[in-house]
Amino acid sequence: MLQSDYSETVDSPPAKFVSGDQTNLGHRELESDGSADAKRQAYFEKKNRRERFLGAVLLVPATPVICICWFLVRLTSKGPGLFRQTRVGYLGEEFQVLKLRTMRIDAEANGPQWSNSRDPRVTRLGRLYRKLHLDELPQLFNVVRGEMVLTGPRPERPEFVHLLAKEIPNYEERLSVKPGITGLAQVNLPPDSDLESVEKKQTLDLHYIETATFWFDQRLLASTAFRVLLIRGQKVNNALGVNKQHLVDHFSAHEDGDGNGSTMLSELLHRAPAKSEWEDEQIGDSEQEQIHGEQIHGEHSELEQSVRRPR
Repeated sequence: MLQSDYSETVDSPPAKFVSGDQTNLGHRELESDGSADAKRQAYFEKKNRRERFLGAVLLVPATPVICICWFLVRLTSKGPGLFRQTRVGYLGEEFQVLKLRTMRIDAEANGPQWSNSRDPRVTRLGRLYRKLHLDELPQLFNVVRGEMVLTGPRPERPEFVHLLAKEIPNYEERLSVKPGITGLAQVNLPPDSDLESVEKKQTLDLHYIETATFWFDQRLLASTAFRVLLIRGQKVNNALGVNKQHLVDHFSAHEDGDGNGSTMLSELLHRAPAKSEWEDEQIGDSEQEQIHGEQIHGEHSELEQSVRRPR
Protein backbone atom coordinates (compact mmCIF):
# COMPACT_ATOMS: atom_id res chain seq x y z
CA MET A 1 0.00 0.00 0.00
CA LEU A 2 1.24 3.49 -0.84
CA GLN A 3 0.79 6.33 1.58
CA SER A 4 -1.16 9.49 0.88
CA ASP A 5 0.14 12.20 -1.43
CA TYR A 6 2.26 15.11 -0.32
CA SER A 7 0.81 18.59 0.03
CA GLU A 8 1.96 21.66 -1.89
CA THR A 9 5.26 23.33 -0.98
CA VAL A 10 5.10 26.42 1.22
CA ASP A 11 7.28 29.51 0.92
CA SER A 12 8.76 29.52 4.42
CA PRO A 13 10.40 26.85 6.58
CA PRO A 14 8.11 25.23 9.16
CA ALA A 15 9.15 26.27 12.67
CA LYS A 16 9.45 22.65 13.81
CA PHE A 17 12.63 22.26 11.75
CA VAL A 18 14.17 25.56 12.89
CA SER A 19 15.90 25.53 16.26
CA GLY A 20 17.52 28.05 18.58
CA ASP A 21 19.76 30.56 16.84
CA GLN A 22 19.11 28.89 13.49
CA THR A 23 15.68 30.48 13.01
CA ASN A 24 16.99 32.36 9.99
CA LEU A 25 17.84 30.43 6.85
CA GLY A 26 18.56 33.75 5.18
CA HIS A 27 22.34 33.28 5.40
CA ARG A 28 22.12 30.65 2.69
CA GLU A 29 18.49 30.88 1.67
CA LEU A 30 18.58 32.26 -1.83
CA GLU A 31 17.29 35.83 -1.71
CA SER A 32 16.52 38.19 -4.60
CA ASP A 33 18.50 41.19 -3.38
CA GLY A 34 20.78 41.84 -6.35
CA SER A 35 23.70 40.10 -4.63
CA ALA A 36 25.44 36.80 -5.27
CA ASP A 37 22.50 35.11 -3.53
CA ALA A 38 20.20 36.41 -6.25
CA LYS A 39 22.38 34.76 -8.89
CA ARG A 40 22.31 31.54 -6.90
CA GLN A 41 18.52 31.74 -6.74
CA ALA A 42 18.24 32.36 -10.46
CA TYR A 43 20.49 29.38 -11.19
CA PHE A 44 18.56 26.98 -8.95
CA GLU A 45 15.21 28.11 -10.36
CA LYS A 46 16.43 27.30 -13.89
CA LYS A 47 18.03 24.08 -12.66
CA ASN A 48 14.78 22.94 -11.02
CA ARG A 49 12.82 23.44 -14.24
CA ARG A 50 15.52 21.84 -16.38
CA GLU A 51 15.94 18.77 -14.17
CA ARG A 52 12.19 18.33 -13.80
CA PHE A 53 11.95 18.05 -17.58
CA LEU A 54 15.02 15.79 -17.74
CA GLY A 55 13.52 13.62 -15.01
CA ALA A 56 10.39 13.13 -17.11
CA VAL A 57 12.55 12.12 -20.09
CA LEU A 58 14.57 9.65 -17.99
CA LEU A 59 11.40 8.19 -16.49
CA VAL A 60 10.37 6.77 -19.89
CA PRO A 61 13.22 4.22 -20.19
CA ALA A 62 13.37 3.80 -16.40
CA THR A 63 9.73 2.72 -16.01
CA PRO A 64 10.21 -0.82 -17.44
CA VAL A 65 13.28 -1.28 -15.20
CA ILE A 66 11.28 -0.13 -12.17
CA CYS A 67 8.48 -2.56 -13.04
CA ILE A 68 10.89 -5.49 -13.35
CA CYS A 69 12.60 -4.59 -10.07
CA TRP A 70 9.21 -4.24 -8.37
CA PHE A 71 8.16 -7.68 -9.59
CA LEU A 72 11.38 -9.28 -8.30
CA VAL A 73 10.90 -7.70 -4.88
CA ARG A 74 7.35 -9.07 -4.66
CA LEU A 75 8.61 -12.45 -5.82
CA THR A 76 11.45 -12.78 -3.32
CA SER A 77 10.04 -11.30 -0.09
CA LYS A 78 6.76 -10.54 1.66
CA GLY A 79 5.36 -7.06 1.41
CA PRO A 80 4.95 -4.35 -1.23
CA GLY A 81 7.54 -3.75 -3.92
CA LEU A 82 7.38 0.02 -3.51
CA PHE A 83 7.01 2.10 -0.39
CA ARG A 84 6.67 5.73 0.62
CA GLN A 85 8.76 7.28 3.34
CA THR A 86 8.49 10.78 4.81
CA ARG A 87 11.47 13.00 4.07
CA VAL A 88 12.28 16.66 4.68
CA GLY A 89 12.62 18.70 1.52
CA TYR A 90 12.87 22.30 0.35
CA LEU A 91 12.56 24.82 3.21
CA GLY A 92 11.72 22.04 5.66
CA GLU A 93 8.55 20.88 3.91
CA GLU A 94 7.84 17.18 4.31
CA PHE A 95 7.03 14.97 1.33
CA GLN A 96 6.72 11.27 0.56
CA VAL A 97 9.74 9.83 -1.23
CA LEU A 98 9.12 6.75 -3.39
CA LYS A 99 11.60 3.86 -3.29
CA LEU A 100 11.92 0.18 -4.12
CA ARG A 101 11.77 -1.82 -0.92
CA THR A 102 15.17 -3.26 0.04
CA MET A 103 14.42 -4.33 3.63
CA ARG A 104 12.18 -6.82 5.37
CA ILE A 105 8.60 -5.66 5.85
CA ASP A 106 9.13 -5.54 9.65
CA ALA A 107 12.39 -3.57 9.41
CA GLU A 108 11.15 -0.76 11.64
CA ALA A 109 8.87 -2.63 14.00
CA ASN A 110 10.81 -0.98 16.85
CA GLY A 111 10.79 2.51 15.31
CA PRO A 112 13.12 4.44 12.95
CA GLN A 113 16.69 3.16 12.73
CA TRP A 114 19.79 4.20 10.84
CA SER A 115 20.88 1.74 8.21
CA ASN A 116 24.47 0.68 7.51
CA SER A 117 26.41 -1.39 4.98
CA ARG A 118 25.94 -4.60 7.01
CA ASP A 119 22.35 -4.02 8.07
CA PRO A 120 20.75 -7.45 8.68
CA ARG A 121 17.33 -6.03 7.81
CA VAL A 122 18.33 -5.65 4.14
CA THR A 123 17.26 -8.50 1.89
CA ARG A 124 19.65 -10.28 -0.46
CA LEU A 125 18.01 -8.66 -3.49
CA GLY A 126 17.96 -5.35 -1.63
CA ARG A 127 21.75 -5.41 -1.27
CA LEU A 128 22.07 -5.73 -5.03
CA TYR A 129 19.62 -2.88 -5.61
CA ARG A 130 21.50 -0.66 -3.18
CA LYS A 131 24.85 -1.49 -4.72
CA LEU A 132 23.55 -0.53 -8.17
CA HIS A 133 21.40 2.33 -6.80
CA LEU A 134 18.35 0.79 -8.45
CA ASP A 135 16.25 1.38 -5.33
CA GLU A 136 16.45 5.13 -6.03
CA LEU A 137 14.94 4.93 -9.55
CA PRO A 138 11.31 5.52 -8.44
CA GLN A 139 12.41 8.90 -7.10
CA LEU A 140 12.22 10.10 -10.69
CA PHE A 141 8.49 10.37 -9.96
CA ASN A 142 9.35 12.78 -7.12
CA VAL A 143 11.47 14.78 -9.57
CA VAL A 144 8.60 15.00 -12.06
CA ARG A 145 6.28 16.10 -9.24
CA GLY A 146 8.68 18.92 -8.36
CA GLU A 147 9.51 17.60 -4.88
CA MET A 148 13.11 16.67 -5.78
CA VAL A 149 15.73 17.33 -8.44
CA LEU A 150 18.40 15.10 -9.96
CA THR A 151 21.38 16.66 -8.13
CA GLY A 152 21.36 18.16 -4.66
CA PRO A 153 21.60 17.30 -0.95
CA ARG A 154 19.91 13.99 -0.13
CA PRO A 155 16.63 14.37 1.79
CA GLU A 156 16.66 13.08 5.35
CA ARG A 157 13.88 11.72 7.55
CA PRO A 158 12.22 14.23 9.92
CA GLU A 159 13.09 12.14 12.97
CA PHE A 160 16.77 12.38 12.06
CA VAL A 161 16.62 16.04 11.04
CA HIS A 162 15.44 16.96 14.53
CA LEU A 163 18.38 15.09 16.07
CA LEU A 164 21.05 16.28 13.66
CA ALA A 165 19.93 19.91 13.84
CA LYS A 166 20.73 19.84 17.55
CA GLU A 167 24.16 18.29 17.01
CA ILE A 168 25.43 20.02 13.85
CA PRO A 169 25.53 23.84 13.56
CA ASN A 170 23.52 25.27 10.65
CA TYR A 171 22.28 21.83 9.63
CA GLU A 172 19.02 23.32 8.32
CA GLU A 173 20.89 25.38 5.73
CA ARG A 174 20.95 22.34 3.43
CA LEU A 175 17.17 22.78 3.17
CA SER A 176 17.57 26.03 1.21
CA VAL A 177 17.53 24.07 -2.09
CA LYS A 178 15.51 21.11 -3.31
CA PRO A 179 16.90 17.68 -2.39
CA GLY A 180 18.39 15.48 -5.09
CA ILE A 181 18.54 11.83 -6.09
CA THR A 182 22.33 12.14 -6.13
CA GLY A 183 24.74 14.81 -5.03
CA LEU A 184 28.30 15.89 -4.35
CA ALA A 185 28.34 14.10 -0.98
CA GLN A 186 27.02 10.86 -2.48
CA VAL A 187 29.74 10.56 -5.13
CA ASN A 188 32.53 11.40 -2.67
CA LEU A 189 31.60 9.75 0.62
CA PRO A 190 30.32 6.39 1.90
CA PRO A 191 26.95 6.04 3.70
CA ASP A 192 26.62 7.74 7.08
CA SER A 193 27.87 5.75 10.06
CA ASP A 194 28.60 8.34 12.74
CA LEU A 195 28.07 12.01 13.50
CA GLU A 196 31.36 12.98 11.86
CA SER A 197 30.31 11.37 8.57
CA VAL A 198 27.13 13.48 8.62
CA GLU A 199 29.23 16.60 9.24
CA LYS A 200 31.37 15.71 6.23
CA LYS A 201 28.30 15.41 4.03
CA GLN A 202 26.98 18.69 5.43
CA THR A 203 30.24 20.37 4.41
CA LEU A 204 30.00 19.06 0.84
CA ASP A 205 26.28 19.86 0.60
CA LEU A 206 26.84 23.49 1.58
CA HIS A 207 29.83 23.71 -0.78
CA TYR A 208 27.58 22.46 -3.59
CA ILE A 209 24.88 25.03 -2.79
CA GLU A 210 27.46 27.82 -2.98
CA THR A 211 29.27 26.67 -6.15
CA ALA A 212 26.84 24.65 -8.32
CA THR A 213 26.91 25.31 -12.06
CA PHE A 214 25.31 23.66 -15.07
CA TRP A 215 28.44 21.75 -16.11
CA PHE A 216 29.24 20.74 -12.56
CA ASP A 217 25.76 19.21 -12.26
CA GLN A 218 26.32 17.30 -15.50
CA ARG A 219 29.61 15.92 -14.16
CA LEU A 220 27.84 14.80 -10.97
CA LEU A 221 25.28 12.94 -13.08
CA ALA A 222 28.08 11.35 -15.10
CA SER A 223 29.85 10.24 -11.90
CA THR A 224 26.60 8.72 -10.65
CA ALA A 225 26.11 6.88 -13.93
CA PHE A 226 29.61 5.39 -13.63
CA ARG A 227 28.82 4.32 -10.07
CA VAL A 228 25.72 2.48 -11.29
CA LEU A 229 28.00 0.66 -13.72
CA LEU A 230 30.31 -0.16 -10.78
CA ILE A 231 32.98 2.17 -12.14
CA ARG A 232 33.76 4.38 -9.19
CA GLY A 233 36.56 5.80 -7.10
CA GLN A 234 38.70 8.90 -6.80
CA LYS A 235 40.25 8.41 -10.25
CA VAL A 236 36.83 8.71 -11.91
CA ASN A 237 35.93 11.72 -9.79
CA ASN A 238 39.31 13.33 -10.51
CA ALA A 239 38.77 12.88 -14.24
CA LEU A 240 35.31 14.45 -13.97
CA GLY A 241 36.45 17.22 -11.63
CA VAL A 242 34.06 16.32 -8.80
CA ASN A 243 36.54 14.98 -6.26
CA LYS A 244 36.16 17.23 -3.20
CA GLN A 245 37.70 14.97 -0.57
CA HIS A 246 40.14 17.72 0.41
CA LEU A 247 37.24 19.74 1.84
CA VAL A 248 36.64 17.14 4.56
CA ASP A 249 40.15 15.85 5.24
CA HIS A 250 40.41 17.99 8.38
CA PHE A 251 37.64 15.99 10.06
CA SER A 252 40.05 13.10 10.64
CA ALA A 253 41.73 15.21 13.33
CA HIS A 254 38.48 15.81 15.21
CA GLU A 255 38.44 12.59 17.18
CA ASP A 256 37.93 12.29 20.92
CA GLY A 257 41.04 12.37 23.04
CA ASP A 258 40.48 8.76 24.13
CA GLY A 259 40.49 7.64 20.50
CA ASN A 260 36.89 6.53 20.41
CA GLY A 261 36.10 8.80 17.49
CA SER A 262 32.73 10.33 16.65
CA THR A 263 29.34 9.42 18.09
CA MET A 264 27.70 6.54 16.24
CA LEU A 265 24.37 7.46 14.68
CA SER A 266 22.67 4.41 16.17
CA GLU A 267 23.86 5.55 19.61
CA LEU A 268 22.58 9.07 18.97
CA LEU A 269 19.18 7.73 17.96
CA HIS A 270 19.09 5.43 20.98
CA ARG A 271 19.84 8.30 23.36
CA ALA A 272 17.20 10.60 21.86
CA PRO A 273 14.06 9.17 23.59
CA ALA A 274 15.77 9.18 26.99
CA LYS A 275 16.94 12.75 26.49
CA SER A 276 13.46 13.80 25.37
CA GLU A 277 11.91 12.23 28.47
CA TRP A 278 14.50 14.00 30.67
CA GLU A 279 13.70 17.34 29.00
CA ASP A 280 9.97 16.75 29.49
CA GLU A 281 10.63 15.96 33.14
CA GLN A 282 12.66 19.15 33.52
CA ILE A 283 9.84 21.15 31.91
CA GLY A 284 7.35 19.44 34.20
CA ASP A 285 9.44 20.33 37.26
CA SER A 286 9.68 23.94 36.12
CA GLU A 287 5.91 24.12 35.65
CA GLN A 288 5.36 22.65 39.12
CA GLU A 289 7.77 25.20 40.62
CA GLN A 290 5.95 27.99 38.82
CA ILE A 291 2.57 26.79 40.08
CA HIS A 292 3.95 26.41 43.61
CA GLY A 293 5.41 29.92 43.45
CA GLU A 294 2.09 31.34 42.28
CA GLN A 295 0.31 29.59 45.14
CA ILE A 296 2.75 31.06 47.68
CA HIS A 297 2.38 34.52 46.11
CA GLY A 298 -1.40 34.17 46.30
CA GLU A 299 -1.27 33.20 49.98
CA HIS A 300 0.95 36.19 50.76
CA SER A 301 -1.44 38.53 48.94
CA GLU A 302 -4.40 37.18 50.91
CA LEU A 303 -2.45 37.60 54.15
CA GLU A 304 -1.58 41.21 53.30
CA GLN A 305 -5.21 42.01 52.48
CA SER A 306 -6.30 40.40 55.75
CA VAL A 307 -3.82 42.51 57.74
CA ARG A 308 -4.85 45.75 56.01
CA ARG A 309 -8.61 45.07 56.22
CA PRO A 310 -10.26 47.44 58.80
CA ARG A 311 -11.90 45.73 61.73
